[in-house]
Amino acid sequence: MTAPAAQSAPASAHAAVDVFDGHNDLAWYLREERDYSVEGLNDPSVSPFTTMDQLAAGHVAAQYWSVYVHSSITGTDAIKATWEQIDAVQRFVTAYPERLAFARTAADVRAARAAGKVASLMGVEGGQQIDESLPVLRSYARAGARYMTLTWSTTHSWADSATDEPVHGGLSEFGREVVAEMNRIGMILDLSHVAPTVMHQSLDQSTLPVLFTHSCAYGLNPHPRNIPDDVLDRVPGNGGVAMMTFVPSFVSNARREWVDAGEQGTAPEVTVAQVADHCDYVRERIGIDHIGLGGDICGVDELPTGLGDAGQYPNLFAELASRGWSQTDLRNLGFDNAMRVLDAHEEAYTAFLGSADDAPSAGIRPAASAGDDGGAAGNSASPDDGPAASAGVES
Repeated sequence: MTAPAAQSAPASAHAAVDVFDGHNDLAWYLREERDYSVEGLNDPSVSPFTTMDQLAAGHVAAQYWSVYVHSSITGTDAIKATWEQIDAVQRFVTAYPERLAFARTAADVRAARAAGKVASLMGVEGGQQIDESLPVLRSYARAGARYMTLTWSTTHSWADSATDEPVHGGLSEFGREVVAEMNRIGMILDLSHVAPTVMHQSLDQSTLPVLFTHSCAYGLNPHPRNIPDDVLDRVPGNGGVAMMTFVPSFVSNARREWVDAGEQGTAPEVTVAQVADHCDYVRERIGIDHIGLGGDICGVDELPTGLGDAGQYPNLFAELASRGWSQTDLRNLGFDNAMRVLDAHEEAYTAFLGSADDAPSAGIRPAASAGDDGGAAGNSASPDDGPAASAGVES
């Protein structure tokens, strides 16, 4: 007779699952807290949310490092700040060669994973960072920025944000040009932060799978940064992935209401079990092939209990295993789905890297037309989201 313990492995046995995380703000943390110093990144007193040992403990095999710029920084200042962020990622990857490996392609990710290193890609977090220039977009892609979030928390000159007043009814004409160019060069569309109109229009247009790199399910918590059900329902048809985040006010109704009420009194606790609830919800609604993880670690000052740093992903996998998720389910959530989206862009991206590409001036909008679509709306940031609270503003 088989012993009961042999019939099903304990939840802890399922916890060692590789992670391909969609969003980590370590580079912005280094700007705000460390003057871009990359020293001591294995010391939690220096970098409390992401150290080299934490990445190893969390089984992080691949990471999109955000090269974020606050939306109050615009024009050429935004481009400069983006390149400073790219430089920060390149420097900390170079500083820890035994732990990290720079990656641009899917092949690079597989090679880094085989070597036991964290494949380090980048993502641009806000369309204003290209300053209405497709050549700037392409320059970021060549440098290893494999996705761009079409907006951050404010509406800008060509796309509406989920947390600001709409101006364009979604995407402007130039915004649609950006989507087409990103498809052409194999740069992934990130639809976190954008208005639902932009989500739908991007899904209408994109010929390649999209990501939502750090959002949760609106059906569980109606925060404007979460993904509405009617958008989620379209993700399987696109082949994309909705990556669940750990931002407390996106996860928890009570935490969102506390933030909306002015953060009076003690903050409601948010737990790993509540993040698992979002994973369950999305899996049940659209299937296991279209869900991933994007913790937004280093982008908020507090994370859910049990997910307090980059080393604690196994707690989420153990929680899901206790709910009946199989090892295959956990691998899809943790790594395989995100990898599939990157693979889908490989042909276009490698062709782009190997081509002479367009003339340098192609895709630059005349300065006089920058406000043709109504211009950018105000700079109201989404509460409890990303590094906004500590973000410095450059003149």
